[in-house]
Amino acid sequence: MMSQALPATMHAVRLTGLGGFDKLEYRTDVPVPQPKEGEVLVQVRASAVNNTDINTRIGWYSKSIDSDTGSGGAQGFEQVNGADASWSGASLDFPRIQGADCCGYIVAVGDGVSPSRIGERVLVGNMLRTYVDYRPFECWTFGSECDGGFGQFAVAPSRETYKVVCDWSDAELASIPCSYSTAENLLHRVKLGAEVVLITGASGGVGSAAVQLAKRRGATVIAQSSASKASALRDLGADRVIDRNADLISVLGENSVDVVIDVVGGEQWPDLLKVLRLGGRYAIAGAIAGPIAKIDLRTLYLKDLTLMGCTFQEEEVFSNLISYIEKGEIKPLVAKIFPLENIREAQEEFLSKGHLGKLVLTIPEVKA
Repeated sequence: MMSQALPATMHAVRLTGLGGFDKLEYRTDVPVPQPKEGEVLVQVRASAVNNTDINTRIGWYSKSIDSDTGSGGAQGFEQVNGADASWSGASLDFPRIQGADCCGYIVAVGDGVSPSRIGERVLVGNMLRTYVDYRPFECWTFGSECDGGFGQFAVAPSRETYKVVCDWSDAELASIPCSYSTAENLLHRVKLGAEVVLITGASGGVGSAAVQLAKRRGATVIAQSSASKASALRDLGADRVIDRNADLISVLGENSVDVVIDVVGGEQWPDLLKVLRLGGRYAIAGAIAGPIAKIDLRTLYLKDLTLMGCTFQEEEVFSNLISYIEKGEIKPLVAKIFPLENIREAQEEFLSKGHLGKLVLTIPEVKA
């Protein structure tokens, strides 16, 4: 391993088990990880709060849970089957350092990685394929199947740690990986062009990213959100904003949109298929309003619809994001910044859904 002088321990938030905020443990004596062959060590400067961090903490990914994410976000669930409570459908290893987002600087490299990478400012891809030998449709989630960005240092595969050159702050860059790659992947999978797209949950991290990224592709964007955030969403590029509780059929009409980008799910889900035109495409990467939905299969096949679940990401998705940043084609949307030790407060604010964009966590500086 090649590196500068590094401390033996670090500050980090460890998840000690499935449950409420009490399972988040801020410590100052966590061992600094060491990069293995093909890995780099990143000194983390900023991370961010995402649905996936909360969902993982409360075990929401387990099929034993059928409620919305908010209902267990603070205290967790009384009963959850930990055996399948992760992205991969397996049990989690504890303690785990979460944090799907990671902006920082490479300070050490493992065998097989050029020492010239030391000093690069980087973003870590949040869907890691290295650890599953690049098998199709398999990946590890940074901060779930391996330790993530809620600490002063994190290791990641060199191949999936991306240099970025721009004038954004570390906090602004940390708002990108999870939300924007999820949004870009949704648009990439449906091959969105200059079409009419409906984006649910448009004020959240993924939704607001999707608004920007869809406009970049020349789409006409209909954003679904609360009325209080309509003006801000128009500033991001939304052509029209409709209320999140609107009757989609009466407001938009059947067969009125080409593509639906959904992160909400829940009871309104059947109407999303009704507003799709014949041959329309639907893509989903979240279900904050609830994971169980009812489908009329006749709507699906008589309208020749395509439904896509989107988690796995091809490498080009994240590479494209880096290029958008460096070309100035997208902008960050940071709602508020918290120090890492205030992670509970940040997650409480996240669960209140009163913000537009991202809540970012800054990581304490490493003292020499």
